[in-house]
Amino acid sequence: MNSVNTPLKVDVAIIGAGPAGLTAAYLLTKQGKSVAMIEKDPTYVGGISRTVEHEGYRFDIGGHRFFSKSSQVVDMWNEILGEDDFIQRPRMSRIYYEGKFYSYPLRAFEALSNLGVLRSTACMVSYLRYKLFPIKEVRSFEDWTTNQFGKRLYSIFFKTYTEKVWGMPCDEMSADWAAQRIKGLSLWSAVVDGLKRSLGLNKKPNDGMATKTLLETFRYPRLGPGMMWEAARDKVLASGHGHLFMGHELSQLSANGKGGWRMSARGDGGEVVIEADHAISSAPMRQLAKRLHPLPESTIQANDLKYRDFLTVALMVEGEDLFPDNWIYIHDSKVQVGRVQNFRSWSPEMIPDADMACVGLEYFCFEGDGLWSMDDADLIALATDEMETLGLVDRDKVKSGAVVRQEKAYPVYDEDYARNVEAMRAELEAKHPTLHLVGRNGMHRYNNQDHAMMTAMLTVENILAGERIYDTWCVNEDAEYHEAGDEGAETSLPNRSLSADQAAALASVRDVPERVKKSA
Repeated sequence: MNSVNTPLKVDVAIIGAGPAGLTAAYLLTKQGKSVAMIEKDPTYVGGISRTVEHEGYRFDIGGHRFFSKSSQVVDMWNEILGEDDFIQRPRMSRIYYEGKFYSYPLRAFEALSNLGVLRSTACMVSYLRYKLFPIKEVRSFEDWTTNQFGKRLYSIFFKTYTEKVWGMPCDEMSADWAAQRIKGLSLWSAVVDGLKRSLGLNKKPNDGMATKTLLETFRYPRLGPGMMWEAARDKVLASGHGHLFMGHELSQLSANGKGGWRMSARGDGGEVVIEADHAISSAPMRQLAKRLHPLPESTIQANDLKYRDFLTVALMVEGEDLFPDNWIYIHDSKVQVGRVQNFRSWSPEMIPDADMACVGLEYFCFEGDGLWSMDDADLIALATDEMETLGLVDRDKVKSGAVVRQEKAYPVYDEDYARNVEAMRAELEAKHPTLHLVGRNGMHRYNNQDHAMMTAMLTVENILAGERIYDTWCVNEDAEYHEAGDEGAETSLPNRSLSADQAAALASVRDVPERVKKSA
């Protein structure tokens, strides 16, 4: 749609056409509400859940399984895309370390064989040493994990990959995060379970893995997750109530003094101005604060919010099946790649040539650092070198490549983030009840698709009701949910509790490591 010179008047203005923004737009237009969305990407909707196309190859930004404990979310997926466009795929992922593959979860005989007798013995000795003489002052991820598994196993299965993902040393990550992340897992239980798996004795669902639910299969759109969000976009536009401005970035979001909003966005085609009664933002909180008028008092806190960035290098490789895994975790310090996706294993329909494969190498970085700033050609060369170093691909079979950068992929939970988020949230809710924050970056929460969707679903309920009947922030560390309580002296929220479905979707928020607290 072309930019307009005169303001476009709608019921709701939406910043960002990712899962949260498109969920809100879809549900609002179903109710006859008019919406206008702006999306910074000139080509793709779906945000981090988009599917990029290059020379007929389609690849996902990170790998997105379509699983939710909420039937409300699943029903919406089926309604938007249709069950015929979903395929059921086998789930397989392994750990790669020093030229060997380790099943995930562990199979004891395989692990012993891969590590060798001497190294396996050294791992057990290290484990016993820290059980008998544990680190007494446990402050970091390294301390906690070493006490739990021993220094040797910590170095093999935890240190390298964790540091690649989060960009900080394990001795600077909080022990609390380790305890949450690896809750209930011990070396003894892992060995016992691995022996049962190796001998085929496990008869329980998910092969007896009680600590982490590891689904054996998953649903996936046959052309990638972007297929879902492209269908949602099409339905919004076909409703006659929706407008979408691609390649437009937020310039300013101004309160009009009457409880509504005036939003301006600029793109290659010029500026678009939208006037609306409500505004929904899935933009990063740090970015939104700078674009709001009047400038929030909490802008200084929002400016301190930090993010971890991410890029994918897709390689088109001659050879139908390179390996059976959906993805492989790379626990090897010789290379910078953190994880490798095999897109044919996600869906064969994403690969246009039956004699070719497409793999995605994932590099975790900070915007502006060495990896992020490399030329695409250099990144493709690096990825090719590293795949050959790992023994996964013959460089002569790499026919082409493409690079996708994803800024602000992961919100960082530093020691001040919660206070910074709360400062902005409290101010906006008090001053601007018609401005709604949704999604991963909109709420600075490391969540799954279904959580992002549920924040949008509850927001739509609030808009349709004309008051904030649901607290969209109502999830805590233990995934316990509470009803929305009083919101200041002037406004109180009705006694509206979450349904089991809504609570299940909100439970998909994932843990993010915090830095070790500074000593007093």
